[in-house]
Amino acid sequence: MVHVTAGYRWIAGLLLACMFAATAHAGAHYDRYVLGDPAAKTPGRVQPGLLLMGGGDRNFDALRWFMQRAGNGHIVVLRASQAGEIGEEFYNDVGGIASVETFVFKDREASSDRAILRSLARADGIFIGGGDQSRYVRYWRGTPVAKALDAHVHAGKPLGGTSAGLAMLGEYLYGAMDGGSQISPRALADPLGPENTIEADFLHLERLKGIVTDTHFSERNRLGRLVAFVAKAESIAGHPLLGLGVDEDAAVAVDGDGTARVYATAPGAGATVVKGGFVAQAEDKPMQQARIDTIGVGTASLLHLPEGRVDKPMFERRYAVRDGILVSMGSPMLVIHGGAGVERKEMTAADETAARSALEAALRAGHAELEAGKPAVEAVTAAIRVLEDAPQFNAGRGAVFNHDGRNELDSSIMDGASGKAGAVAGVHRVKNPILLARTVMDKSRHVMMVGDGAEAFAKEQGITLVDPKYFRTEKRWEQLQKALRDEKAGVALLDIGRNYFGTVGALALDAEGHLAAGTSTGGMTNKRYGRVGDSPIIGAGTWADERCAVSGTGWGEFYIRDAAAHEICARVRLSGESIARAAREVINGEIPKAGGDGGAIVLGSDGSFAFPFNTEGMYRGWIGADGEPHVAIYAQDALRGDEH
Repeated sequence: MVHVTAGYRWIAGLLLACMFAATAHAGAHYDRYVLGDPAAKTPGRVQPGLLLMGGGDRNFDALRWFMQRAGNGHIVVLRASQAGEIGEEFYNDVGGIASVETFVFKDREASSDRAILRSLARADGIFIGGGDQSRYVRYWRGTPVAKALDAHVHAGKPLGGTSAGLAMLGEYLYGAMDGGSQISPRALADPLGPENTIEADFLHLERLKGIVTDTHFSERNRLGRLVAFVAKAESIAGHPLLGLGVDEDAAVAVDGDGTARVYATAPGAGATVVKGGFVAQAEDKPMQQARIDTIGVGTASLLHLPEGRVDKPMFERRYAVRDGILVSMGSPMLVIHGGAGVERKEMTAADETAARSALEAALRAGHAELEAGKPAVEAVTAAIRVLEDAPQFNAGRGAVFNHDGRNELDSSIMDGASGKAGAVAGVHRVKNPILLARTVMDKSRHVMMVGDGAEAFAKEQGITLVDPKYFRTEKRWEQLQKALRDEKAGVALLDIGRNYFGTVGALALDAEGHLAAGTSTGGMTNKRYGRVGDSPIIGAGTWADERCAVSGTGWGEFYIRDAAAHEICARVRLSGESIARAAREVINGEIPKAGGDGGAIVLGSDGSFAFPFNTEGMYRGWIGADGEPHVAIYAQDALRGDEH
């Protein structure tokens, strides 16, 4: 009898477990998934709130805030693609809720389904998942579901969304009605154009009135497109609006009184407020806007919605849009490198100290030019000149020797504002090759000069020439002797990529939002036959345009074949990739795929920058408006902008 009773209890327990396990319903117009007990009593007090998630995963602190706002009761998830995965995460991983019910819409007909509307009416919290926001517009606008969402918020219950689900919550929204996903360059190229599909009259949330939202913000380089969205929405609204972009690793939790805080899963993640009130834009023309103010909302900030005021902002930045190009204004930036391929085993503590000191000196020299209001090319020239004078780097004073025991120096510079460039290769007596490259750019009809002819031009222009002995350092001479011994012994040096490393470079963004790039090198130890690498070749080792600037360092033959510097900036211009992603894809993707390696520095007109490299170390550093230099050598030395 005891065994029978135990058996009945086991069966009853199994049945009960099945009741509270996930159940699914597949219908003609929607699918339904349930976890937990929808009939259970709501444990806590339901309170108003909005959760604006940037599209990333595992932001459990933000989700627990949302569940608490929902009284840890019954959550309804709305989607128009995929299945019940979000509900499973909410119930199993976040936990602490009575039930979660997911509806996946297949068409507009489902928006009038009585079962869905009943679930929405009794939900303690509603969450809109990611996916294709155009489906949400098509399926829900003007339907009972849209009315139910408004009623839910007006009843003092919380509403949340992530990715496309957040993009739907503002008074004006990007609907992606053409089936694509707009990128910043295209959006700014024609802000009033048909690709910026701004929709209105969808939801009517008091705390997001007058606001256009965007997601995956910094990760997908979306500041430019949000600016364009605000411009088009203002042309529809007829009055100033705000933009609110939320980073992928962040969520904005808005209380009922409109005060909002950020939950972040990565350092520096947050949200950006874009203040509108733009001048009227012209049809079929690139955007023009003299000033755009943005405010960063971090974990220590307090955001007030819908007015957009921020207490303790993470940053305050000013931009402009010129001919459809977003540029940072009044925030000069300088980034430098002293070459990739650094190996810890070849460095002493004294070497490291000297290298760091030289990097800091170069940053300060370039920054002084920017602080004086001078253009970006002046800062690049000043910084590289310091690096060329430092024997720690393979450029100028510290140049390596070729097979014949001579120094052959290469350099290039490019002005992104004008598109002008200058370069020299194979010079032996020019103390600072960057000055000669600059003179070629400014005082000749040419772009590149080589060898004796370049030195004749240098003499005519008063560029300092020195005895070749100036370039001799014992460290570089011993490197040549070792290379010659190895060559005699049959060691295939040309198969060792690190023998190609050693370059210096600088990129600058001036106070007017203009970019410049420069690179200088002594080439490779034991090189022959007048070999020239990528450093003096515009588009390979150096590039600057109105959006992007690059200086490379690595196995030059591969950088030349891939036109690496230009390729990075082309991805930014044509594909709308962020500086970080474009740099990473080329330097850590395309170059190694072809058999090369190395690094680069990349700087955008919006002030973003990256240090991609795939070697043990790369001398690198940056300095911003505060004048404080930041430098690093090895991959383990964490530095803002690192990509490795």
